[in-house]
Amino acid sequence: MNWTPTSWHSKKIRQVPDYTDKQFLQKAEDRLASYPPLVFAGEARDLKNKLAQVCRGESFLLQGGDCAESFAEHSGDNIRDFFRVFMQMAAILTFGTCSPIVKIGRIAGQFAKPRSSDTEIIDGIELPSYRGDIINSIEFDKEAREPNAEAMIKVYRQSAATLNLIRAFAKGGYADLRLTHNWTLDYLNNSKVIDKYHEIANAINDILDFMQACGVYSDNTKALKETDFYTSHEALLLNYEQALVRIDSTTNEWYATSAHFLWIGDRTRDPDEAHVEFCRGIKNPLGVKCGPSLSVDSLLTLCDILNPDNEEGRLTLICRFGSDEVNKHLPNLIEGIKKEGRNVVWCCDPMHGNTIKASNGYKTRDLKTIFAEVQKFIDIHNQHDTHPGGVHFEMTGKDVTECIGGGISCVSEENLSDRYHTHCDPRLNASQALELAFMITDKIKQRSKKNNITT
Repeated sequence: MNWTPTSWHSKKIRQVPDYTDKQFLQKAEDRLASYPPLVFAGEARDLKNKLAQVCRGESFLLQGGDCAESFAEHSGDNIRDFFRVFMQMAAILTFGTCSPIVKIGRIAGQFAKPRSSDTEIIDGIELPSYRGDIINSIEFDKEAREPNAEAMIKVYRQSAATLNLIRAFAKGGYADLRLTHNWTLDYLNNSKVIDKYHEIANAINDILDFMQACGVYSDNTKALKETDFYTSHEALLLNYEQALVRIDSTTNEWYATSAHFLWIGDRTRDPDEAHVEFCRGIKNPLGVKCGPSLSVDSLLTLCDILNPDNEEGRLTLICRFGSDEVNKHLPNLIEGIKKEGRNVVWCCDPMHGNTIKASNGYKTRDLKTIFAEVQKFIDIHNQHDTHPGGVHFEMTGKDVTECIGGGISCVSEENLSDRYHTHCDPRLNASQALELAFMITDKIKQRSKKNNITT
């Protein structure tokens, strides 16, 4: 393959900081390289096998989490509340579609963010753009905006702590299906979406009662009390990613151990550049963000580079066109992939193509356009007889007011400022995320009903 963890250095690269102290950067990279892996090769292989099921239309992918993790919001309560909402969404989808749900969080590593400009100007002062806590600080201050390699060490430690808690929730009993009612966040009680959720939770408990009467219950059935939960983030800061690449002792292959799943962003997916070069050599399952500028030929080239053996589960195409553009661009990509017989997971990111600026200056997203893109994504796949494999979204367990529409109080432009806490892009709050899960369930049910009638 003529690939090494450092071969990306010979390629052109975008969206990276300019560290002024190169010696300090090297020391930080060396320290990271000596640390234990955050995830394991075997876990990444397990995820690829599950994504292969999604590729074949046997499962559905639920991928979501924070836009950009921060040092300021790192707490056990925030991680727990995120996990609770995520598990509620998975329960809604599993019950409603009778399909296994592959769970991947944007968590324990999603700290770097691409920017449209290298600098920003406020009150006539121009400073480097904020690129995520792994690189610099959000405070608009000259010193704070300087790239700081020490932040990579802090990200590693925070990610390790986050992973530790997530694993405890997933494997320590908190994911037991008997606890579906307990996953509800207190501030959501007595809302319509939660009333609807509790109907499902009651039905699940009735099913579990029946199964227990047949001798099947949590104590003797692992799948009822544990869940497999995987982590992901954009492979943007390659200095960090390179330092955490390890050779798997069982296969002698290279794996990124910063997360189970890494994706390449829409701004860094040039086949001849550094981010694609880095990702082609690791054996983790990979994602590629697909925006309006991506041609069929370029997508096929990326498939050749990133998935030369055409493995099921290796490559996920995360489509982010916007509700007004999805009908224009997605059908061509589907036809191109289908014609060439490429094995991919099709995933819809309805967030990034639907970002707008509210009249009061806040960056926001409207739940109507988010829903519209998901619905069109599923409809287009129905028309092409392909599998709408999953969704990729930004959300939080906190009661934020960052996206317009839905939620307990039906967020409007006027109250965006009430609890607008994001460090980068607007996120769905818990109520809006659950509404999204119910909408997806209804669309997939319609698809299944139509397919059964056709059959």
